Amino acid sequence: MVVHTAAQPSHDLAASRPFDDFDVNAVGTLNLLEAARHHVPETGFVHMSTNKVYGDRPNTIPLKELDLRWEYDDPAYEDGIGEHFPIDQSKHSLFGASKVAADIMVQEYGRYFGMKTCCLRGGCLTGPHHSGVELHGFLSYLIKCNLQGKLYRIYGYKGKQVRDNIHSVDVARFIAAFWENPRSGEVYNLGGGRKNSCSILEAFERISALSGKKMVTEYVDKNREGDHICYISDLRKMKAHYPSWSISQSLEDIFGAIYESWQERL
Repeated sequence: MVVHTAAQPSHDLAASRPFDDFDVNAVGTLNLLEAARHHVPETGFVHMSTNKVYGDRPNTIPLKELDLRWEYDDPAYEDGIGEHFPIDQSKHSLFGASKVAADIMVQEYGRYFGMKTCCLRGGCLTGPHHSGVELHGFLSYLIKCNLQGKLYRIYGYKGKQVRDNIHSVDVARFIAAFWENPRSGEVYNLGGGRKNSCSILEAFERISALSGKKMVTEYVDKNREGDHICYISDLRKMKAHYPSWSISQSLEDIFGAIYESWQERL
């Protein structure tokens, strides 16, 4: 099994160094695919892609505003965003565009050469050892700020933007399931699903209940460029193809694990 997790992950760095970004994300993936095709063509190849391949298209889904979160206002998305959601005619950032190129190439090596490949379009992958910095590592950074009494900046959307969160254990469990029964040229939206979704405001409530500390916040009335307002992964395809797999770590489990880890680290 080849599990390809290497990437240039910064939107800002991609804009300032587009050749480096494309070289790592797109060309680097092609190098690995060619190496696998020539030397171990029978092995499974898992590529950690990203939900940023959908660009800002998820923001075109009708939404309704609730007290603490935005929610889909279209019954077609009750279970979240599926793998047939369009990826073009949207703003991706240069990082997102290079990841699209890699994603499509991984699919093509599966379909054209018959290799056992899949793209995992991850959302908020997290866990107790997630580093967590301001623009990357949503829950980890938020919990760290709470424990340190550090200022947390909310960027637009009233703090009601929603993400679904998946523990790294469940990511690894799905990769193991694919290894046991690999398929060719597949795509899966890898996230925590509806039950593991929360908004920034909801996350504030959860961590304050755990730590007994209030969040120190500042609201910036401008959202991050291309940021998703509400993103929930539809897990039905993953469960249909791999019925032995399911989410084993709840949102409560994830909060508890990250909270305990930061207490030890700090």
